[in-house]
Amino acid sequence: MNFYPFHIGDYISHTSHLTDAEDLAYRRMIDLYYQTEKPFTDIVWVARKVKSTPEIVKTLLEEFFELTEENAYRNKRADEEIAKYLAKADSARKANLKRWGNESDKKTNLESDVKSDASRILTKNQEPRTKTSKATTVKIELPTWLPEKNWQEWLEYRRSSKKPMTELAMTKFLNQLQNLVTQGYDPIKLLDTAIASSWATVYARDDAKKTASVGSNLMKGVTYART
Repeated sequence: MNFYPFHIGDYISHTSHLTDAEDLAYRRMIDLYYQTEKPFTDIVWVARKVKSTPEIVKTLLEEFFELTEENAYRNKRADEEIAKYLAKADSARKANLKRWGNESDKKTNLESDVKSDASRILTKNQEPRTKTSKATTVKIELPTWLPEKNWQEWLEYRRSSKKPMTELAMTKFLNQLQNLVTQGYDPIKLLDTAIASSWATVYARDDAKKTASVGSNLMKGVTYART
């Protein structure tokens, strides 16, 4: 799943006691659970994927997940949402099969009628129209302090939130992020916090500051496809 409903009120009421490190790890664990659509069975693997420690992950698993007889940790709410998603996907698949199956039958009958009429001549108005689509490739210069992985996560989050960024918006956003970085803020923490908080941009927060200012960096080109 690349999208799931996020209830801010429920999340805050259940996680207000967590430390910043625990809160960030738990938010990432939820994302990972929905992304893989599978229960967690390896604490070390989960810790590595969410960039946390096995101790923190184990604590969160014991509090927010249920250990099954198969020695797997499940999240009841996430499982319910995943089940709904899979049911809708299966229903849509069956509907498409039925639809295109009927369309295929109609097309076969039509082709048979056309072939039987040797005198039929196609005019320009009868010629089939085709549409071509091209993937748009945008070249954006990423600063050396911003890993491509985190940048792609941010773009994917904006797309899944139905707020994709234009090339101009990306440039202005990177300038904003550059300004915060030169003030001593950690760009990765800023992006992660914005995603976890369902924000459309980043905000200067004390918990995202580094001990020293990063300063300006040389720019490195990165090419990616925008869909």
